[in-house]
Amino acid sequence: MTARTIVITGASDGIGASAARTLSKQGERVVVVGRSTEKTECIAKEIGADFFVSDFADLSQVRRLAVQLKERYPRIDVLANNAGGIMGARELTVDGHEKTFQVNHLAPFLLTTELLDVLTASKATVINTSSAANGFGKLDTEDLDAAESYSTNRAYGNAKLANILFTSELHNRYNSDGISTAAFHPGGVATNFAAESTTPFRFVYTSFLKRFMLTPEQGADTLVWLANATPGHDWISGAYYAKRTLSKANKQAYDAGLARALWQRSEAMVALDLDKLDHR
Repeated sequence: MTARTIVITGASDGIGASAARTLSKQGERVVVVGRSTEKTECIAKEIGADFFVSDFADLSQVRRLAVQLKERYPRIDVLANNAGGIMGARELTVDGHEKTFQVNHLAPFLLTTELLDVLTASKATVINTSSAANGFGKLDTEDLDAAESYSTNRAYGNAKLANILFTSELHNRYNSDGISTAAFHPGGVATNFAAESTTPFRFVYTSFLKRFMLTPEQGADTLVWLANATPGHDWISGAYYAKRTLSKANKQAYDAGLARALWQRSEAMVALDLDKLDHR
């Protein structure tokens, strides 16, 4: 059987690196994407994979990544949008967006939509790493950059809620073209994802409590399962999972109108960024 091409972002550490190792051992052609050149190259060399470096706090790097992927891979069977994290005080990126929202939602939204021609031709599966923290979210499409009201927990909750809404709207728009989508909660995993946070999340992820959390291998289990199982048979496209099981999300996650509005607003936000680049 021909190896599938599986692109995993946020794969230089944590559950992304664990999923990359597992899928590579299974004979898949894994493509590792990370922010740190040193860490990303290290994982890629360990498993014999291709790698790309991209900082999702800079959308020009995301666009460059999409171009590189399309040039190298005429077929992408699985895109795992796994990069993300919880931040500290409100901070704007070079693109002018609140950093939590951009890194966790806008960047993967942009990458996925830039790759749509390849993904539809490949009948690909798109997997988005969300979190149970979506329950903290209360999404307002008129204030996605949290200029009016900001807290670290709500910003992260909104971003993780956006991951689920993006998953469902991507399904609604492109499932008939062959794309299958899923969002999932990996559980409380002992990783470095809260390294930039100044909230209690950072304490939990850096204290003795870390020993009671899931290992990256355990956290990556549902991602690997979604990548290997058959959408429409083993899991429902457009849905949200935890521990390989259909899971309940924030009530806003089931608002089809909100999902459409978020998509349209996200398109406008990244298009505005492209306009800024064109006029520099």
